[in-house]
Amino acid sequence: MKVESVRGMRDILPEETPLWQKLEAEIRAAFALYGYGEIRVPLVERVELFSRGVGEETEVVDKQMYVFPDRKGLQLSLRPEATASVVRAYVEHGLHAKGDLAKLYYLGAMFRYEKPQLGRQRQFHQYGVEAIGSLDPALDAEAMDLAWHLMERLLVRDPSSEVRDSGLFSQPTLPGQRTTDNGPRTTDHGLLLRLNSIGCREDRPVYRAALQGYFAAQVGDLCPECRRRLETNPLRILDCKEEGCRALSREAPRSVDHLCPECGQHFADVQAHLEALGLAHEFDPTLVRGLDYYTRTVFELCSRDLGAQDALLGGGRYDGLVELLGGPPTPAVGFAGGMERLAIVLSAQQGAEASGPALDLYLVPIGDEARREGTKLLSGLRRRGISVDTDYMGRSLRKAMQVAGRSARYAAILGQDELARGEIKLKNLSSGEEKPVLLPQFAADPHTFLRTVDHTETL
Repeated sequence: MKVESVRGMRDILPEETPLWQKLEAEIRAAFALYGYGEIRVPLVERVELFSRGVGEETEVVDKQMYVFPDRKGLQLSLRPEATASVVRAYVEHGLHAKGDLAKLYYLGAMFRYEKPQLGRQRQFHQYGVEAIGSLDPALDAEAMDLAWHLMERLLVRDPSSEVRDSGLFSQPTLPGQRTTDNGPRTTDHGLLLRLNSIGCREDRPVYRAALQGYFAAQVGDLCPECRRRLETNPLRILDCKEEGCRALSREAPRSVDHLCPECGQHFADVQAHLEALGLAHEFDPTLVRGLDYYTRTVFELCSRDLGAQDALLGGGRYDGLVELLGGPPTPAVGFAGGMERLAIVLSAQQGAEASGPALDLYLVPIGDEARREGTKLLSGLRRRGISVDTDYMGRSLRKAMQVAGRSARYAAILGQDELARGEIKLKNLSSGEEKPVLLPQFAADPHTFLRTVDHTETL
């Protein structure tokens, strides 16, 4: 009986992993530039971490978590997101006691039971940053600048190809907003930053009442789920994907019109920092994010190349989460993005050029003696940093060379004639150029001799 993978749990095959490795390396490099250190949190957490931290009325907790008891009956969950886990670790290990800003990042698998779709599986992979310990609006802007910089590294072939076009994005019409003479910064990949503020916990009851009053008058046009949300959590209506609810949300009361003076000033300061950075942003009053811990700034960085599901990453402030999970009152801001969606965008952009030969060299031995000599040669080359493989399938010379052409930049042919002369024949698989070189010298300095096959140098 054939056993298949669980629906929504996708294998990432060897031909795909080079792209994933590139993404992971670029993500780590970008985060390090901004002073973030990696944290690795467990795949399994107590259910209460997410029910308290993310919110029982959110779709993630209510419908999508993988929940199960352990052997002693403790209710556990595969993590559906990482921010709550990072904050739990921040509190549990007393990182707040250092009295400094904690800048942390993570990469890893998350799990949500939802309908699998392009770029989103039930096991999916996220990267993200969390800056815990400061309310400075400049930190909000830095998080968005980091997100933008990361996309520039990954999605723009020429980092110097930035253009200025002050008409590309619509700007929010809010008190205290300023414009920049240089215009917004964008790239040839069509990045777009969507921005909103949903205020603090004290602002929420006033805004909630305004939303309930508005949607109650339109209740017949709401989907069944949003009718339920109207009583339990009307902010979630703004996050509904049903077109009828989305149309109503566009005319709904705006959270920015219900901010306290401190939150209003914070949002104005965030925008001022974004304008100083040249980061164009589009005000989106329906942007609330899908998790209850968010406060004040919320944002999404999007790509016009993705169609309706255009978000590359999203985040915002969560100033009450540390306290909610047992720590002292501590402000924080962060964002997260999905690796699958990023891999789709990057793969489409780069096409076939994203893949190339995985090996430096493919050894083709001919005869038993050459195979024995080749075993020793392979071991030595690998210890000198040459990625090399050979034929273990008993292929003919012609078929072995075909495999070499698919998998390596160079081939090394070792047969009886070569052994008799103490040589090995190197071949550049792109140009077809061949050269015999002395076997002991090649084994001692393979890098130099491989380079000579790229040119017309005399050995």
